[in-house]
Amino acid sequence: MTKAELGEKLFSDKNLSFNRSQSCATCHDPERGFIDARRNDASDGDRASPASLGDNGTSIGDRNAPTAAYMAFSKDFAKGTRERSPSQQTSGVGEYSGYLGGQFWDGRAKDLAAQAGGPPTNPDEMGMPDKASVVARIQENEGYITSFKALYGETIFDDSDAAYDAIADAIGEFESKNADVFYPFDSKYDQSLTGDYIYDPASPAALGKTLFFSSDFTCGACHLLRDNLKDRGEIFTSFEYHNIGVPENTDLRAVNGVAEDFVDLGLALNPAIPDSEKTENEGKFKVPTMRNVAVTAPYMHNGVFDTLEAVLAFYEHAKIRARQQNNPQLANTTLNPETNQAFRAAEVDRNIEHELLGGNDLNLTPERIKAFECFLMTLTDKRYESLLDAQKVTECGI
Repeated sequence: MTKAELGEKLFSDKNLSFNRSQSCATCHDPERGFIDARRNDASDGDRASPASLGDNGTSIGDRNAPTAAYMAFSKDFAKGTRERSPSQQTSGVGEYSGYLGGQFWDGRAKDLAAQAGGPPTNPDEMGMPDKASVVARIQENEGYITSFKALYGETIFDDSDAAYDAIADAIGEFESKNADVFYPFDSKYDQSLTGDYIYDPASPAALGKTLFFSSDFTCGACHLLRDNLKDRGEIFTSFEYHNIGVPENTDLRAVNGVAEDFVDLGLALNPAIPDSEKTENEGKFKVPTMRNVAVTAPYMHNGVFDTLEAVLAFYEHAKIRARQQNNPQLANTTLNPETNQAFRAAEVDRNIEHELLGGNDLNLTPERIKAFECFLMTLTDKRYESLLDAQKVTECGI
């Protein structure tokens, strides 16, 4: 058995939670794009909840469980610069300087292994009291004991911390070494790069593809990692951190018991951020991948939007909001299509990337929003295409 094979077993093992009811796969379901597709009291109708229910059956988190797919490409969390290629410098957007990579929305886990080590001892997630308790659960299984000793040494269980790190390491190996499971690169978009799929030139999806890569929009600044538009290795995220002015999810907060005056400061809550830099990083969250985005709702770090239509309309709202900085008289009449009301104010109104958001030169009309959504549907891995809305697939010409 390899470390990755051991990690696969651990990933789905509910015995690693206090009530033996929850595993990594519960909140990162391999059959649903590695998100938590369950419903709970915070769900909107029959939609998945914006935050996950814990092993205790009562705790509901305050952030949306991000997909684990394609996260093997997120480098270790660190501060640095990213020189955007010409194809990513749309509307004059230049070099990025700040924090990059890591795992979780705020990058507090430097890599996949560190991320895997977080949930088991989180009281609101898998609920184990400490690392030693998790290791004790491992030792209930003779097969695990044999495998851990073979892979990590005969004395691995002499030190609970070392054994716990080995558990996390094995899960990290599973996530990073299994391309067919976590990063197959076999969507229709990928197939189009090899000639195995051709976008219908008259389809909304083809228009959306053209718009996405156009210099009229700033999509590529944050959602392109590679510098070659024909690269099958494109992840559709830069792993940068930005504040785009996402509103508070008041519906979620009304259910999960989070204090009314709590403000999610995102990256500024990461303990690795020096005190001297916390203020300038308030409200920033890691840019998510757009791969499988059409089947991994809800959206944003707090799951505040249920549909891609709402997300795209929000970007039109954000563009106008950005331009109001220089023209306060400019009216912002963009409505949230989910509520038919104006978008609420940003939860963190500091550090909003107005220059970036205001750089979209074309308006996101209903036709263009539809086209963008259609293109994003073509970023769906082949195994998840059955989860796409069949009517939209037909309408999009894909």
